[in-house]
Amino acid sequence: MCRWLTYSGRPIYLDALIFEPENSLIQQSLHARKTQVTTNGDGFGVGWYGGRKVPGIYRDILPAWNDANLKSLAHQVEACLFFAHVRASTGTATSRANCHPFGLDRWMFMHNGQIGGYDRVRRRLEALLPDDLYRHRHGTTDSELFFLLLFVHGLEDDPPEAIRRTIRLVDTAATEAGATDPFRMTAALSDGTHVYAIRHSTDDKPPSLYWGGAMDALTVVSEPLDGALAHWTEVDPERLLIAAPGHAPRVEALN
Repeated sequence: MCRWLTYSGRPIYLDALIFEPENSLIQQSLHARKTQVTTNGDGFGVGWYGGRKVPGIYRDILPAWNDANLKSLAHQVEACLFFAHVRASTGTATSRANCHPFGLDRWMFMHNGQIGGYDRVRRRLEALLPDDLYRHRHGTTDSELFFLLLFVHGLEDDPPEAIRRTIRLVDTAATEAGATDPFRMTAALSDGTHVYAIRHSTDDKPPSLYWGGAMDALTVVSEPLDGALAHWTEVDPERLLIAAPGHAPRVEALN
């Protein structure tokens, strides 16, 4: 499974979270602690919001720990809101188009987990994308497909409800296709202002998800960045965390 983090708050340099902590994302790419797959070397990506509404995104297929460009970029780029992701493929190819985060207009998305029985449901889910969205389908992952389906279900108007509708759609499609493997996910979504973080699973083994900080510096992570667990709050299964500038994060039920 992949590892990821998102940060929202006062401006900081990307390397303050990607490289510097005891259990930084780079450390997790080599030795993740909260997942059975400890190595995440199938590519990486970072995305950040600067002076424009559309995020900047940098992705590559090298392991994150072995990319000097990532280290240099993270040392120089300062942002109020950014995503970072290290990938462990669940079956799709290691390619730049399959690396996270994914972006479309002002939106950015990244994901950990998998749609169970993806080979059974992929065709029927892709068929639900209208042409103007399907042309943005650059890779082959279930993650990118889920992201695009959010737009079908009203992402621009009501992000929390779009998330709920898309999860229900995937769950229903998997059931109708006779898929027996679970749909497990944590994911992060942002429009450059709000952050939405999801924890969902159709079984009792959802991927881990935590948040830490306060309204002026919120970090949401696959696993804590240090050993001080008192600094971190676990997001319960079937919950949606919503963060907005100047407000404490709130958690809502997904169903």
